Amino acid sequence: MPKVGMEPIRRAALVQATIDEIGASGSLDVTVSQIAKRAGMSSALAHHYFGGKEQIFLAAMRHTLAVYAAEVRGALGMADSPRTRIEAIVRAGFGTTNFRREVVSAWLNFYVLAQTSGEAGRLLNVYQRRLHANLLYNLRPLVGDKAEEVAQRIGGLIDGIYLREALGTKTTNGSKATAMVLAALDLELGQGK
Repeated sequence: MPKVGMEPIRRAALVQATIDEIGASGSLDVTVSQIAKRAGMSSALAHHYFGGKEQIFLAAMRHTLAVYAAEVRGALGMADSPRTRIEAIVRAGFGTTNFRREVVSAWLNFYVLAQTSGEAGRLLNVYQRRLHANLLYNLRPLVGDKAEEVAQRIGGLIDGIYLREALGTKTTNGSKATAMVLAALDLELGQGK
């Protein structure tokens, strides 16, 4: 008989192992067996908890999105103006928790999976809509009617930096990525050099 309370611990271990394994391989071309081995359990147990590789990966992305959302909420709680709220959103996305190799690799693979998986597509759509809505809400007082276009460009720049990082260009770190997006924001606000 399994120990009471082990399921959440094992699920969390499998989620972390999934992110780590995808980060190590750079693709979704990993097996449930590899994920389970990294988590220190059998593939049968992994299948029992999640059903299959796609479900494990979706759980890992839900976890990643929850961590990101919590960091954004925490950062927004300390911001006191539309500009500082945008900065908080950007900094959370490129912070050390979210902008590390294995998480960035998981994001790239999540975008790929969203092309063929309805559930992944819906989850990605929720993320994209929230990011856009947060940017749009805070840009309106700063740029008025141009807020929609500016939010699209800033969101696209964030995604582009993640894509370049996932493809291995290694041209930036979280601080530099944040500075690039904020420099673009300055240009959009007419404050750039």
